[in-house]
Amino acid sequence: MTLLPHHDGSALYVSNQNPELGEAVEVRIRVPEGFGPVERVAVRSLPDTEQWVDEAVCMGTVDGWQWWSAQIVVANPRHRYRWLIILVDGTVLELTQAGLSEVEAPDVFDFSLISGNPPPAWMADAVMYQIVPDRFARSSHADENPVPWWAIPAEWDDPVDPVMPARVRQYYGGDLDGVAEKLDYLEELGVNLIYHTPIFPAGSNHRYDSRDFDTVDPSLGGDAAYRRLIEAVHARGMRIMGDLTANHSGDTHQWFQAAVADGAAPEADYYFFRNDDRTEYETWLGAKTLPKFDWTSKALRSAFIEGRGSVVAKWLDEPYNTDGWRIDVANMTGRLGAQNLNEDVRRTLRATMQEINPETLLVAEYTNLHAADFTGDAWHGAMSYSTFTRAVWHWLAEPRVFEHVNAQGKLVADSWFFGVPGGLRGYTAAQLVQQLQGGTVELPWRVRVGCMQALDSHDTARFATFTPEELVPLGAGLSMTLPGLPVVFAGDELGMTGVDGEASRTPMPWNRLDEPAIAERFATYRGLIGLRRGHVALQQGGLRFVHAGVDSLAFVRETEEESVLVVASRAADTVEIPAGLLMGVAQVERLFGDAELVVDEAGAVQVVAEGPSFSVWQLPGVVVPDAPEIDLSKPRTHRDAAWR
Repeated sequence: MTLLPHHDGSALYVSNQNPELGEAVEVRIRVPEGFGPVERVAVRSLPDTEQWVDEAVCMGTVDGWQWWSAQIVVANPRHRYRWLIILVDGTVLELTQAGLSEVEAPDVFDFSLISGNPPPAWMADAVMYQIVPDRFARSSHADENPVPWWAIPAEWDDPVDPVMPARVRQYYGGDLDGVAEKLDYLEELGVNLIYHTPIFPAGSNHRYDSRDFDTVDPSLGGDAAYRRLIEAVHARGMRIMGDLTANHSGDTHQWFQAAVADGAAPEADYYFFRNDDRTEYETWLGAKTLPKFDWTSKALRSAFIEGRGSVVAKWLDEPYNTDGWRIDVANMTGRLGAQNLNEDVRRTLRATMQEINPETLLVAEYTNLHAADFTGDAWHGAMSYSTFTRAVWHWLAEPRVFEHVNAQGKLVADSWFFGVPGGLRGYTAAQLVQQLQGGTVELPWRVRVGCMQALDSHDTARFATFTPEELVPLGAGLSMTLPGLPVVFAGDELGMTGVDGEASRTPMPWNRLDEPAIAERFATYRGLIGLRRGHVALQQGGLRFVHAGVDSLAFVRETEEESVLVVASRAADTVEIPAGLLMGVAQVERLFGDAELVVDEAGAVQVVAEGPSFSVWQLPGVVVPDAPEIDLSKPRTHRDAAWR
């Protein structure tokens, strides 16, 4: 890596993460001393999509970096801008989220200031823990819960049956009071945000085919158990968010049953029926049990997402007070052929959440991250596998082949990889960084930091199944240290495995916590989670990659308060970081890991890993010169200019 000008959307470079429309925001760029040299720096914005240029003022030079500052007025809910660096020799360089360029980059790569819909303040400190209620824990009185009509009962230690219909009906009897009884465990692990899969009555163990959005499934303990869990979670300073299928319901849902029974019923407009007798209808990916919602229906909007009487509002309001929603199949919600109501639906949904409690989180499941939907207008972030998850698998996992039985009862031998043809590609660390940067280049920084960084989930194979044991901490470490919302799928911290999305839903092995291998994995996760939650640089810092090779990558997260250096090596390697890329290296302090760090007299850093290693060090915060005064007499935007 070489010394290059740098800017990102973090607080080190942007004075206000949540500005109001019309508000002036200071933005900063740092340029290596002697780069160019530089004659002039400016910011090009696109207020109302019209070009506008604000001049930057040199703030001074500190630690080998020249800082420039400009003030731009936020004209639109998403205000795009880029840096123009004019060198003494006349060369013009542009800095966008795609990097430094001599040619004009597409506008979609611009940095962005977002006005409105700020994420909850607590998001920066959040470490998410995903729970599938049926598989997490049985309470001391779980036997008193009614067994659902669809259930094929199983003992807690029985293996998961992957064959239909047991695949969706095997019932272990985990309940919400069981989650409450394990809060000491979660608190010890260090997580502070519980995300649970659906808890409404349904026709399956996964409950994404809801029968009713207004009550909690009695087999999970019912409404009262949910209130007890929420109150217990909040009493510990933790938070909890639910899972909602805004794309479809189950075919046993009361709305769908009413629609099928009577074409004149209001609910008949909730779905896409293809024939007059309502026996043919649109579904999620052809699954007849999952009829798709038609969001042109005003009655559906009123019942589901709009205002205080809606489903969305009910669970955020008294007496439940949950802290947010993860929206299932959000990418397909409101979309069918030529119809695209996704923006309208997500904005309406979020407006309802803001009305009830603005300090709630809204995360959207997207199989592949469609950046055009993530403008900051509604979704705070994405649950997507296309950027972080698959990139880390490509670098650390192996194409292992496992013989197993599929949903149709057929014995197969394959290497699972998110349904992507070709499977694992054996990335270098540089390719991992390339995918991370490419997947986020069109996202506003504020949205990027709200995107879930999961190694796996209830819909995937377990990361540990396909990854050498010694490399698992690297994946978990990257989740905790890169910008984004760290995620632990329940059981990953205990070394659980599973060859596909069904086998990954194995009940938690509570009777094995003292086994050395499990205890060691738990301690590793606890240490990494503690690292994330204990350092402001990992929660709110900017990001600069300072090395990306074959087996190792290194980056620094920076704030004015502190900086944190992260080095991940999948094999024995020596990482060379040239002098000037890191400041304050003489004061480095180890936080995690066993790699050796050496600093020479010039300030160059060498990190030596004897084998697979995830190591972290603390550095001093970045010193930024005082902001210069701005001449307020000059036009601030195109609206103030007197063109003649």
